[in-house]
Parts: sequence; C-alpha cells; structure tokens
Amino acid sequence: MDDAIIFILLALAALIVILVVSCIKIVPQANAYVIERLGAYHATWTTGLHFKLPFIDRIAKKISLMEQVADFPPQPVITKDNVKMQIDTVIFFQITDCKMYSYGVQSPMSAIENLTATTLRNIIGDLELDSTLTSRDIINTKMRSILDEATDPWGIKVNRVELKNIMPPREIQDAMEKQMKAERERRELILRAEGEKNSTVLVAEGKKQAMILDAEAQKQKQILLAEAQKESRIREAEGEAEAILKVQEATAAGIKLINDAAPSDKVIAIKSLEAFEKAADGKATKIIIPSEIQSLAGLAASLKELTSDDTDINN
Repeated sequence: MDDAIIFILLALAALIVILVVSCIKIVPQANAYVIERLGAYHATWTTGLHFKLPFIDRIAKKISLMEQVADFPPQPVITKDNVKMQIDTVIFFQITDCKMYSYGVQSPMSAIENLTATTLRNIIGDLELDSTLTSRDIINTKMRSILDEATDPWGIKVNRVELKNIMPPREIQDAMEKQMKAERERRELILRAEGEKNSTVLVAEGKKQAMILDAEAQKQKQILLAEAQKESRIREAEGEAEAILKVQEATAAGIKLINDAAPSDKVIAIKSLEAFEKAADGKATKIIIPSEIQSLAGLAASLKELTSDDTDINN
C-alpha cells in the first residue's frame, strides 16, 4: 500500500514538473505571442522568457514582427479606354499592433489581397493604356497610401506596393513591339544623319583650318623674307657707309699728310696742272678750271708771247 502511494506521489510530482515546464515559454527575436486568459485577450508577449498559467492562459497567435512580402496572382483590370489587361502586385507590409491584427479582421492576408485587387481596379479604371504603362510610380504611390490607410485598423502598416507585371492583350503587345521597332529605326536614321552631318562639318572645319594654317604659313614666310631683305639692305647700307667712311678717312689722312708736308705754291700749281690734264682727257663734256689754274694759264700765255716777240726781233 505504501509503495502504491509513493508511486502515485512520484507520478504526480513528475506531472507537475512537466506541467510547469510546459508553461514556461521563450519568445524568439522579432516575434510576439498573443495570450488569451479564459478566452479573452490578456497580453502580448515580446522577446524573452514568459510563464503562463496552466489551463487558464493560452497562446492564441504567434506573430512575426519582421517585414513580410505578399505576392498576389495577376488581377484582371480594365483601363479607361476599355483595354483589358492582367496586373500582379507585390506588397511589403509589417505588423505593428498584434492585438488589432489578431482581432481586427478575419484572415488578414485574404482581406489584404481583396483590398489590393479592388484598389488596383479603381486606379487603373481612371487611366488610359499609355498612362498605365508609363505611370507605375504614381500607381504604386496611390495604392500604398490607400492600402496603408485601410489596413491601419488591422494593425498592419503597408510600407511599399510594386506593380510586378503589366500584361496587356497579345494584339496590343504586337502593336507595341511594332511601334517600338519603328521608333528604334527612326532613332537609328536620326543618329546616322546626325553622324553624317557631324562628319561633313568636321571635314569642312578641317579644310578651313588647313587653309588658315597655310595662309598663316605664307604670311610668316613673306614676313621672314621681308625681314631677310631688310636685314640685307641694312647690311649693304652699313657696308657702303663703312666704305664711304674709309674713303673719307683716307682722304682726310692724305690731306693731313699734305698739310704736314707744307708744299710750296709751285708744287700745288704743278699738281693742279696734272689734275687738269686728267680732267681734259677728252671724256668730260664740261670742264671747270679753278682760278689758280686760270692765272697760271695766263702767265704761260704771256711767256709764250714774249718768247715769240724775241724770236721775231732776232730774225
């Protein structure tokens, strides 16, 4: 009997230990647990060690606090100009209030998906096809603002919305491809024409520069030639001036020597006659006789007459 009681006590103690251990909970990082007590919300456990009352408290929901990504399947939408297309969206959201997330809406992800589809249809319905294809940023911004405001009572914050794919009908895709091909060909022609134009301009500029350089070279050549001729004339004039100076110096030296020798009047007269003889060699058309020479000539004529008279007398 005593062994049976001991066994029951040991079993009861082991059961209590297991129960206590099972009531000890550790919440990991970036997670939160919503706790209910007797079926009503009691608390939200954050990261750390927690203990719940057995049979009274229970973990109603385990929630991740990290940013989450919801990739929804393509939704059919119709544009303002009645073009039907498929658009799939990607939503980045984060749970900010665990209590509101747990009790604010049933199936929060399904609610977000339906809300995203209706919001997308409303926005695209006000845009035409071309605007839809070129206004992704505007559509993303509008959807994020609308979804964030709508999900705020659910404890959800929508951080970003992206249009993943926009898929118009096949015939419109073909038309767009043809249009893009034509646009590329047009740009190619424009670029080729611009290239040829630039090439022609560059060639003309090259010829112009060559002509300018050639003219500059000819100008420099003429300037150098003129400088050389000027330098030659200057040197020639300097040579002539130096020669004249030498002659003048020689003449001055001769005169100085004559003055130093102090010649008599008779010597000067004889030298004058010699100079007159050279001047009267028949080459000159006009002869200028100094007065001294004229006096000597007169004296010579008188002597000749006297000599003639003496000869006549003697005869």
